[in-house]
Amino acid sequence: MTKGRLEAFSDGVIAIIITIMVLELKVPHGTEWSALKPLIPLLIAYIVSFIYIGIYWNNHHHLFQAVKHVDGRVLWSNLHLLFWLSLVPVVTHWIGENHTAVVPVSLYGVVLIGAGIAYFLLVRALLARHDRESALAEAIGRDFKGIVSVALYAVALLAAPWSTWIALAIYGVVAVIWLVPDTRIEKRLRE
Repeated sequence: MTKGRLEAFSDGVIAIIITIMVLELKVPHGTEWSALKPLIPLLIAYIVSFIYIGIYWNNHHHLFQAVKHVDGRVLWSNLHLLFWLSLVPVVTHWIGENHTAVVPVSLYGVVLIGAGIAYFLLVRALLARHDRESALAEAIGRDFKGIVSVALYAVALLAAPWSTWIALAIYGVVAVIWLVPDTRIEKRLRE
């Protein structure tokens, strides 16, 4: 099976996720700059979540540059990832409305760890479909970034009841880790 339909479907779902998130931003009541003040927490949550969705889209795109074939396991793994990403608009709005409350910050982390695990499983499914000498397998290696990300999300979830700020900071660290897509894939494909 070719990868084209999977990529097109994923791009469409991610575009819808971003659209849903922006539709949650409401028009301010009033015409003064001060009317924007109540929207700032939701806007910040939107920006962070937009960046997260962009990171997943960008890394997904880079990952699939090295993919030659997909199978049913890969399709289900990809759908698993899209499921978790589809929950981002809900937790974004909830955290934006409630700022640093423990349950919204924790649920945001649950969605992030779910997406992180799903991405890790997608990579595993792709590696199972490709030879050990494939560009994909050589570029991914042991997937240190994937393992570290899931571990950091777990630490953030454990920290959230004591300090939501620490949990939010850890979510940010993981985003920074993935902000630049895996250069090993591009390097391997150039060789």
